[in-house]
Amino acid sequence: MPVSYERGHDGVAVLTLDAPGQSANTMSRAYAKAMTAALDRLEAERDTLTGVIVTSAKSTFFAGGDLPEMIKATPADAPALTELLTTVKRDLRRLETLGVPVVAALNGSALGGGLEIALACHHRIALDVPESRFGFPEVTLGLLPGAGGVTRTVRMFGLRKALESFLLSGKQLRPADALDAGLVDEVVATPGAMLDRARDWIAAHPDAVQPWGEPRPEKQLLAYPAVLRQRLKGNRLPAPEAILAAAVEGLQVDLDTALDIETRYLVSLLTGQIAKNMIGAFFFDLRAVNGGASRPAVEVPPARRVAVLGAGMMGAGIAHACARAGLDVVVRDVTEEAAARAATHPRITTTADLADLEGCDVVIEAVFEDIALKRKVFADVEPLLKDGALLASNTSTLPITELAGGVTRPGDFIGMHFFSPVAKMPLLEIVVGAETGDAALARAFDLARRIRKTPIVVNDGRGFFTSRVIGKYIDEAIGMLAEGVPAPSIERAALAAGYPTGPLALADEVSLSLLRHIRGQYETADPTFTVLPSHAVIDTLLTTHDRPGRAAGRGFYDYVDGRRARLWSGLAEMAGGDRVPFEDLQDRMLFAESLDALRCLDEGVLRSEADGDIGSLLGIGFPAWTGGAIRFARQHADFAGRARALAGRYGDRFSPEVLPVT
Repeated sequence: MPVSYERGHDGVAVLTLDAPGQSANTMSRAYAKAMTAALDRLEAERDTLTGVIVTSAKSTFFAGGDLPEMIKATPADAPALTELLTTVKRDLRRLETLGVPVVAALNGSALGGGLEIALACHHRIALDVPESRFGFPEVTLGLLPGAGGVTRTVRMFGLRKALESFLLSGKQLRPADALDAGLVDEVVATPGAMLDRARDWIAAHPDAVQPWGEPRPEKQLLAYPAVLRQRLKGNRLPAPEAILAAAVEGLQVDLDTALDIETRYLVSLLTGQIAKNMIGAFFFDLRAVNGGASRPAVEVPPARRVAVLGAGMMGAGIAHACARAGLDVVVRDVTEEAAARAATHPRITTTADLADLEGCDVVIEAVFEDIALKRKVFADVEPLLKDGALLASNTSTLPITELAGGVTRPGDFIGMHFFSPVAKMPLLEIVVGAETGDAALARAFDLARRIRKTPIVVNDGRGFFTSRVIGKYIDEAIGMLAEGVPAPSIERAALAAGYPTGPLALADEVSLSLLRHIRGQYETADPTFTVLPSHAVIDTLLTTHDRPGRAAGRGFYDYVDGRRARLWSGLAEMAGGDRVPFEDLQDRMLFAESLDALRCLDEGVLRSEADGDIGSLLGIGFPAWTGGAIRFARQHADFAGRARALAGRYGDRFSPEVLPVT
């Protein structure tokens, strides 16, 4: 049974959540049926009960909603979903109003629905397990906490804290942080102590009740929609809007009515397309990618001692990621002073002496994007490394097969493309060259997971997947400038489409100088290279106006003390072409990337759609609501038709005719 019932001699009933045949408990129909039966028994024995403990037989407390079922929901399922949610919430209300103290003994993570069960208990005791997390990640899946999470948190913490700290952030807190935040009431060290404390609390609080019930009026409710619009930068994501609406409306009524309001908003989200996109990407695809869907099934030794070549911002970031994962790291640069920039962790040693790299079993090169330079550093270091050492280049655009031509063991050579800043960016793009062996790929994959990165695996090609596709976004946007589209309109269109950063701001971050350098490499390598209108704009900003990007304090934007201030006034002189519809501005950016992602899949650069979608979401900021650049095309009502319309207005680059879409 998903919920077992055990009554002790002290009158305390223990409900143990244990879904048969599942690694984690979920809020399934089987759970709902079993919980109803458990509450029926609790109510029947209420007069002889002294309290209730709710705990779990799994390694986690409760994982949340039944996502494999939820992703299938259609508008026709709305009545059944409403009935299920009503049943779940009715039983949690029965639990918290039973008339005896109820304690949640949280032996592991309680996320989403699991935390909602815990909040329906009068007291929450968490086991101090390193992997445990507490929070409401629903917003990251296009949903809202629909088993009372919105209703109870706003009554516990007030509207502002509930929204900003939990409901809209999607944060997952460690036990100590959850205690500080007030989500749990105690943290204990052992399972035995957890259950002992639960019984002690029950004995000490025989009249426990929940601190809510009546409406809780709050001031300045009208300010929150404006705050949310500012937070979303014009991007109208339905889940945050639904969370805000359920929270504000729920505060104006009694708790039971608030729970009904919450249900209606969740059912609306569940039966819509955006939640399906986000669940598909951020749950199923992410689980497949991190689980090793692209990793060869070979046994390889783990990394132990890593050499990082280059102590710049990227090299230092890679070194720290490895050191934090418990690896010994040697950072080498041309001088001791340069190498020392990376030395802020006890596991990192720095050097200018090649001999200090002897015996390393992994080398990650992070020097300037130049083939000759990269080949030279590998030629210098390869003889010193441990036999069979993994040879990895952190290049963002240069072909791995070409770089591997400079080493004696191309089978051990691979691309490991990190994203900046390394500490914050979760993605790592592993690039397989023509001669890269399965063992090298497996070792690179395992290292990525050890340093807590999500590794997508792609095949070789200039720009690989992420750099190639994000280049389409930047080129399309700067091309709009050349057409006379006002710069503010371009940036606003990108943000309204769901991009986290406008393309002109992003170009400044990358640096216009680097964009021109990379373009030069493409032009040299490809006799069919196409000159684009964006190229002239970048050249003019660099050559005529000396505006290379953010690092120099001037690019498409002005910068004050390193902070982005406003768009450069000189861009206004470029405006004045034919008016382009705002929707076209948005779709030109979305379709430019999505079409090229499909080309990458068709050409074999991408090995799977999951790698493409996760890579576009975590690596290059493709809008989260789409579920990824490829899923955007798959779920679009008429992707090919819209692409043809864009091609007719703006050029053949939008033509879908050669792609496997209909």
